[in-house]
Amino acid sequence: MSEDAEPTENISGGDEGWTEFAETAAGDASTRAEAVVDRLGEMYWQKAYGGRDAFECLVRTILSQNTSDKASQPAHDALMERYGGADLDLAERLAAADQSELAETISGAGLYNQKSEVIIQTAEWVLEEYGSETAFDEFVQSGDPSAVRDTLLSVTGVGPKTADCVLLFSGGRGGVFPVDTHVHRIARRLGVAPADADHEGVRAELERDVPAEKCGFGHTAMIQFGREYCTARKPACLEGPEACPMEDLCDQTGVYPATGEVEDPAEARTDAD
Repeated sequence: MSEDAEPTENISGGDEGWTEFAETAAGDASTRAEAVVDRLGEMYWQKAYGGRDAFECLVRTILSQNTSDKASQPAHDALMERYGGADLDLAERLAAADQSELAETISGAGLYNQKSEVIIQTAEWVLEEYGSETAFDEFVQSGDPSAVRDTLLSVTGVGPKTADCVLLFSGGRGGVFPVDTHVHRIARRLGVAPADADHEGVRAELERDVPAEKCGFGHTAMIQFGREYCTARKPACLEGPEACPMEDLCDQTGVYPATGEVEDPAEARTDAD
């Protein structure tokens, strides 16, 4: 397993709240998806997540929607500098925030007017339903996972990826495999999910085929693999089979090394095309 620390930006929302996971024995995977996750764990890290502040994690993930880590991390830091604090209730502070001021604070994250509105509404919802940030944290970390997920999904502006990230990084729930753009692309390219699967379809496949205790680091390590090797337009395999450490486990769906073409896996051509 790599000795490098996991990047703090976006992948886990911070550099705390995880512990090293015991390495798994080679060759014991029961599905190809599990073999993929085991390989990624050997390349990067095998960690157990949980313990992050649930409301801050929720806000952090909202900021990350439709933007890069390079943009959303500074926006999160600026928000916490202005509204956070050890002795402050972040939900109370954000519920009372002036939207234009909040929008200016997070402007680097993109869609800042929309996101500032969603964040304020979410903070108001937390206070109305739970009374405090602390009570919301307790609900996320100790409530029934399916009930927590359904509750989060009922909030305007919170989608499946956001809800799953909160369950994973705050609640530390096993069996949760959030699907972002990287995971959606890579799982279908590899062939461990159907080429035409939507984000929820990919999530269902991965959560079925990857053991619960491996889903967390499978998610974060797959994101890192997507950044380093399996990028959207220039996956490493275009340079040759030896350029990608997952070559023997990959169907290369939608990638054509012979011609250098790359397309969405859902549009991949068959041999008959």
